[in-house]
Amino acid sequence: MKTIVTLIARAVLILIVSMPVAFPPLALALTQILPEAVIEADQESIMELIGTFDRAQEAIRARDIDSLMGLYAKNYQFHGLRRDDIRKIWADLFARYDLIANIHTFSTIKVTKTGKDSTAEITCTGAVWANSKETKQRIPIDSWHQEVHRLVKGKGGWRIVGNLGGDKAVRQFGTAPHPLF
Repeated sequence: MKTIVTLIARAVLILIVSMPVAFPPLALALTQILPEAVIEADQESIMELIGTFDRAQEAIRARDIDSLMGLYAKNYQFHGLRRDDIRKIWADLFARYDLIANIHTFSTIKVTKTGKDSTAEITCTGAVWANSKETKQRIPIDSWHQEVHRLVKGKGGWRIVGNLGGDKAVRQFGTAPHPLF
Protein backbone atom coordinates (compact mmCIF):
# COMPACT_ATOMS: atom_id res chain seq x y z
CA MET A 1 0.00 0.00 0.00
CA LYS A 2 2.83 2.38 0.87
CA THR A 3 4.37 1.83 -2.60
CA ILE A 4 1.11 2.77 -4.34
CA VAL A 5 0.79 5.93 -2.23
CA THR A 6 4.42 6.82 -3.03
CA LEU A 7 3.84 6.29 -6.76
CA ILE A 8 0.68 8.40 -6.71
CA ALA A 9 2.48 11.15 -4.77
CA ARG A 10 5.33 11.16 -7.29
CA ALA A 11 2.91 11.27 -10.23
CA VAL A 12 1.06 14.23 -8.70
CA LEU A 13 4.37 16.01 -8.02
CA ILE A 14 5.53 15.46 -11.61
CA LEU A 15 2.19 16.75 -12.89
CA ILE A 16 2.36 19.86 -10.72
CA VAL A 17 5.97 20.61 -11.66
CA SER A 18 5.39 20.11 -15.39
CA MET A 19 2.12 22.07 -15.63
CA PRO A 20 3.74 25.53 -15.92
CA VAL A 21 5.84 24.31 -18.85
CA ALA A 22 3.05 22.42 -20.62
CA PHE A 23 0.36 25.03 -19.89
CA PRO A 24 2.12 28.30 -19.07
CA PRO A 25 -0.01 30.69 -17.04
CA LEU A 26 -0.44 34.25 -18.24
CA ALA A 27 2.07 35.53 -15.70
CA LEU A 28 4.65 33.44 -13.89
CA ALA A 29 5.40 35.95 -11.17
CA LEU A 30 5.11 35.76 -7.48
CA THR A 31 5.72 38.76 -5.27
CA GLN A 32 5.15 37.97 -1.64
CA ILE A 33 5.77 39.43 1.79
CA LEU A 34 6.87 37.06 4.53
CA PRO A 35 4.46 36.91 7.51
CA GLU A 36 7.31 37.94 9.85
CA ALA A 37 8.47 40.78 7.57
CA VAL A 38 9.48 44.08 9.14
CA ILE A 39 7.27 46.73 7.55
CA GLU A 40 7.88 50.45 7.88
CA ALA A 41 5.47 51.68 5.23
CA ASP A 42 1.83 52.59 4.75
CA GLN A 43 -0.53 50.16 3.02
CA GLU A 44 -0.79 52.27 -0.14
CA SER A 45 3.01 52.29 -0.59
CA ILE A 46 3.18 48.54 -0.01
CA MET A 47 0.57 47.87 -2.68
CA GLU A 48 2.28 50.23 -5.13
CA LEU A 49 5.66 48.56 -4.55
CA ILE A 50 4.23 45.08 -5.07
CA GLY A 51 2.51 46.41 -8.19
CA THR A 52 5.86 47.63 -9.52
CA PHE A 53 7.34 44.13 -9.35
CA ASP A 54 4.14 42.63 -10.80
CA ARG A 55 4.29 45.11 -13.72
CA ALA A 56 7.89 44.06 -14.32
CA GLN A 57 6.78 40.45 -14.68
CA GLU A 58 3.91 41.43 -16.97
CA ALA A 59 6.35 43.34 -19.20
CA ILE A 60 8.67 40.33 -19.18
CA ARG A 61 5.81 37.99 -20.11
CA ALA A 62 4.80 40.33 -22.94
CA ARG A 63 8.46 40.72 -23.95
CA ASP A 64 7.85 44.48 -23.83
CA ILE A 65 11.31 45.86 -23.17
CA ASP A 66 10.14 49.50 -23.25
CA SER A 67 7.56 48.92 -20.49
CA LEU A 68 10.11 46.92 -18.50
CA MET A 69 12.74 49.63 -18.81
CA GLY A 70 10.14 52.18 -17.72
CA LEU A 71 10.37 50.58 -14.27
CA TYR A 72 14.07 51.42 -13.97
CA ALA A 73 15.04 54.94 -12.86
CA LYS A 74 17.03 57.00 -15.33
CA ASN A 75 19.86 57.11 -12.76
CA TYR A 76 19.83 53.32 -12.20
CA GLN A 77 23.24 51.97 -11.21
CA PHE A 78 24.40 48.63 -9.83
CA HIS A 79 28.00 47.44 -9.78
CA GLY A 80 28.88 49.78 -12.62
CA LEU A 81 25.90 48.75 -14.76
CA ARG A 82 23.61 51.52 -15.91
CA ARG A 83 20.09 51.54 -17.35
CA ASP A 84 21.34 51.07 -20.95
CA ASP A 85 23.38 48.04 -19.84
CA ILE A 86 20.28 46.49 -18.24
CA ARG A 87 18.32 47.06 -21.46
CA LYS A 88 20.98 45.10 -23.38
CA ILE A 89 20.88 42.29 -20.80
CA TRP A 90 17.07 42.02 -21.04
CA ALA A 91 17.18 42.15 -24.86
CA ASP A 92 19.66 39.26 -24.82
CA LEU A 93 17.48 37.30 -22.37
CA PHE A 94 14.41 37.81 -24.58
CA ALA A 95 16.41 36.61 -27.59
CA ARG A 96 17.71 33.47 -25.86
CA TYR A 97 14.89 32.39 -23.52
CA ASP A 98 11.15 31.71 -23.38
CA LEU A 99 8.84 31.68 -20.36
CA ILE A 100 10.99 34.00 -18.27
CA ALA A 101 9.62 34.16 -14.74
CA ASN A 102 10.65 35.49 -11.36
CA ILE A 103 9.86 35.37 -7.68
CA HIS A 104 10.41 38.04 -5.04
CA THR A 105 10.07 37.35 -1.32
CA PHE A 106 10.22 40.49 0.79
CA SER A 107 11.43 40.28 4.40
CA THR A 108 11.71 44.04 5.02
CA ILE A 109 10.01 47.04 3.43
CA LYS A 110 11.09 50.48 4.56
CA VAL A 111 9.62 53.60 2.95
CA THR A 112 11.12 56.96 3.82
CA LYS A 113 9.39 60.24 2.96
CA THR A 114 11.40 63.44 2.88
CA GLY A 115 9.18 66.32 1.83
CA LYS A 116 7.74 65.37 -1.55
CA ASP A 117 10.28 62.58 -2.14
CA SER A 118 9.73 58.94 -1.20
CA THR A 119 12.32 56.17 -1.30
CA ALA A 120 12.01 52.50 -0.50
CA GLU A 121 14.44 49.82 0.57
CA ILE A 122 13.14 46.27 0.19
CA THR A 123 15.11 43.32 1.51
CA CYS A 124 14.41 40.54 -0.95
CA THR A 125 15.28 36.95 -1.73
CA GLY A 126 14.36 35.83 -5.20
CA ALA A 127 15.19 34.30 -8.54
CA VAL A 128 14.72 34.57 -12.30
CA TRP A 129 14.47 31.43 -14.44
CA ALA A 130 13.48 30.63 -18.03
CA ASN A 131 13.32 28.02 -20.79
CA SER A 132 16.29 27.97 -23.14
CA LYS A 133 15.19 28.41 -26.75
CA GLU A 134 18.13 26.23 -27.80
CA THR A 135 17.82 23.28 -25.40
CA LYS A 136 14.20 23.77 -24.19
CA GLN A 137 15.53 23.16 -20.66
CA ARG A 138 14.26 25.19 -17.68
CA ILE A 139 17.31 26.94 -16.23
CA PRO A 140 18.13 29.51 -13.54
CA ILE A 141 19.10 32.95 -14.83
CA ASP A 142 19.70 34.82 -11.58
CA SER A 143 19.11 34.43 -7.87
CA TRP A 144 19.73 36.58 -4.83
CA HIS A 145 19.47 36.33 -1.06
CA GLN A 146 18.70 39.26 1.22
CA GLU A 147 19.58 41.87 -1.42
CA VAL A 148 18.20 45.33 -0.69
CA HIS A 149 16.36 46.76 -3.70
CA ARG A 150 16.32 50.55 -3.73
CA LEU A 151 13.41 52.36 -5.36
CA VAL A 152 12.35 55.98 -5.70
CA LYS A 153 8.83 57.28 -6.24
CA GLY A 154 8.40 59.75 -9.06
CA LYS A 155 5.85 60.68 -11.66
CA GLY A 156 4.17 57.49 -12.77
CA GLY A 157 5.11 55.48 -9.68
CA TRP A 158 8.05 53.61 -8.20
CA ARG A 159 11.27 53.09 -10.15
CA ILE A 160 14.17 50.73 -9.41
CA VAL A 161 17.35 52.70 -8.65
CA GLY A 162 19.66 49.79 -7.83
CA ASN A 163 20.59 47.82 -4.75
CA LEU A 164 21.95 48.96 -1.44
CA GLY A 165 25.71 48.70 -1.54
CA GLY A 166 25.92 49.55 -5.24
CA ASP A 167 29.52 49.52 -6.40
CA LYS A 168 30.87 49.08 -2.87
CA ALA A 169 29.67 45.51 -2.32
CA VAL A 170 32.47 42.96 -2.22
CA ARG A 171 31.73 39.79 -4.21
CA GLN A 172 33.57 36.88 -2.66
CA PHE A 173 34.40 33.73 -4.61
CA GLY A 174 33.64 35.36 -7.97
CA THR A 175 29.92 35.69 -7.26
CA ALA A 176 28.23 37.72 -9.99
CA PRO A 177 26.09 40.74 -9.09
CA HIS A 178 22.32 40.51 -9.50
CA PRO A 179 21.43 43.53 -11.63
CA LEU A 180 17.98 42.64 -12.95
CA PHE A 181 16.00 43.91 -9.97
